[in-house]
Formats: sequence, structure tokens, C-alpha cells
Amino acid sequence: MSPSITEADVLKTLSSVTISGTSHDLVATGLVSGVVVKNGHIGFSLEVDPKEVEKSAPIKQAAEDALRALPGVLSATAMLTAHNPAQAKAQQPQAPNAPSAAASSGATAEARMYKPAKHVIAVASGKGGVGKSTTAINLALALQQLGQNVAILDADIYGPSLPKLLGTKERPRAENNKLVPIKAHGLTAMSIGFLVDEDAPTIWRGPMVMSAIEQMLRDVEWGEPDILIIDMPPGTGDAQLTLSQRASLAGAVIVSTPQDLALIDARKGLNMFRKVHVPVLGIIENMSYFICPNCQTSHDIFSRGGAEKEAKELGVPFLGAIPLEMAIRSGADAGNPVVAADPEGPYSAPYISIAKTLLASLPEQNRTAPKITIN
Repeated sequence: MSPSITEADVLKTLSSVTISGTSHDLVATGLVSGVVVKNGHIGFSLEVDPKEVEKSAPIKQAAEDALRALPGVLSATAMLTAHNPAQAKAQQPQAPNAPSAAASSGATAEARMYKPAKHVIAVASGKGGVGKSTTAINLALALQQLGQNVAILDADIYGPSLPKLLGTKERPRAENNKLVPIKAHGLTAMSIGFLVDEDAPTIWRGPMVMSAIEQMLRDVEWGEPDILIIDMPPGTGDAQLTLSQRASLAGAVIVSTPQDLALIDARKGLNMFRKVHVPVLGIIENMSYFICPNCQTSHDIFSRGGAEKEAKELGVPFLGAIPLEMAIRSGADAGNPVVAADPEGPYSAPYISIAKTLLASLPEQNRTAPKITIN
């Protein structure tokens, strides 16, 4: 049986990795933080000067290689976390568990906003299981059908679904210190799922998740898309706040099913975006109704009209209803979403209609970084 790896083992190994041109190791300089060890998988952060991010790739690689060489280690993943004081701190060795200057003083004075596309739209939900990712991919394809150059970012670090939805396991390649995104169904796409094995768990704490999201905004060669769709993770946590602070969002779209339980969580998601001053472009009711293929009768499996009523009460647009339809589900599972498989078909029509409404509502002005206040 392989020996159990502990955090102490990780730190001991990383203390053998020295910074090029110095005698200082990664641990003594305080660059290592957020170590997570679970079932042979290791994750940690390396805090570096933002100006030195591109030069830090060899250090990251050396650290990962050193850990992968340990008996019992199945994977080792380092995320580069940019903090201004890190490089100066690196000149003064610290105790292994001492926090970096950036960690002790908080975040940088002013958050930088990233705008990888003319318009960045977040597709979100208050809870999982409402079909948000299927909606996001078909909405991206519908916007493409309307002549837009569209990219999509899967921001769900713990449960990425984009590789499955696009039907590809292709790995992005690095070029000029940038990741080259995947091309599928005419979309430019990036997901943490393209970088890790399908069955490999992501065992990162919040700071590592936030760093990964920021890197996918900053270090991916997106090109010049008209629209970037961000498939958000469900809920109202670290990832949502990071994207609200780091991505220059034109607005957010909320996906919900009609029943009251889903609408309660959808309301929370909507209010989160309002709190961080992100415009809510509207609500989509997914799995709104089911049409029996034999009798052609419409059945309201999860009730119907709840999202439309909620949109009216909250004063936001109701963008449309998507049916509960096997062709939509099977196309997503097969990596051939319905709008790509049958763009002129009846089940693509609702997505096309919603895409037209969204295009007409996109604001032109840029948004400044929001300030989060907790009452």
C-alpha cells in the first residue's frame, strides 16, 4: 500500500525547490499557500509578483514534478496567485507557514477588470440541476447562428461540463505564455475540464478556485469574440464574486425551473448580481413544459410560468421558456447540442428567440469594478 501523503510531506518536498538565481526555496520564502491533500491528489497556490507570472512557469513545473515523484501521489496541481508584494517578500525568507505580505494586508488596492470579449454574459443559477450548462451552450450556439463570434468559458471548477457538452477531450496547448482554447462546433471554448482527467476530483479551497478563474480570463488567448458566455457554477460563492469583480460583465442571465424551490434560489442569485452592480438581463424558465410525443399534449411536469411571474415581480425581463425535451437532453449528453444538431428545428427555436432578445438588450458602456459591501 502506498504511504499516505500529508501536508508536511508536501511542504518538505517543496522546500527542496529553489528559486532560480537564489538560494531561497519556495517554502522558506512564503510563496506556498493553500495546500490541500486528498486521496493522493495535491493542490496548492504559488504567490508571485504579477510582473513575473510568465517567468514563473518553470518554478510551477518544477514544484509539480517534485511532488509527482513522491510515492502515492496521483496528481499535483499548482495555481499561480498574483500578489504585488510577493517578489519583494521572496527576498526575505520566512517561517514555512507564515502568510505572505499580500495575504496579511488583503487584496491589491484596485481589482483589475478583464474584458475578453466585446460583451461578457454570465449564465447563472441559484442551485444545481436546473439545466444551466445545457442552456448556456445552446444559447452560445444560438448567438453564433445569429452571426456573432462567440466564446464560452466553463467557470465551474468543481464540476466542469463543457468537455461533455462539446464532445471533446482535446487538451489546450500553450503558445506565447497563453493557453490556446479549444474549437468545437464553431465556438471558442475553455474549461478546467480540458486540463484535468475526467474522473480527477478538484480539491481546491476558495483562493485556488478564484485564482484558476482569473487565470482563465487573463491567460487564455481568446482572440476577439463578440460575446463570451460564462457558464457559472451554481450558487452565490467565491467563483461568482470573483467573476463579478474581475470580468467586465455586460450582464447576467438567470436560469431556473418553474417550481417554487428553484425560484427561491434563483432569486438569491439574481439579488447577488444586483448587490455587486451587475445588470440582470433576464430570467429563462428551463424544463418549462413537456409535450407528449404520442398524444402531443402539453404537460407541466414542474408547474409552469413560475419564472415568468418571478421576473415580473422582480422587475427583470422574462427571456423565454425552454421545454423539457429528450432531444435537448440527449444532444447535450452526446456532445452535439440541439442548436448545433438541428439549428432550424423546433427545439432550437426557443434558444434562437432568447438570443435575439439578448442581442437587442446588450449595453454598450463599460462597467467599473464593483465594491462589495456587507450590511
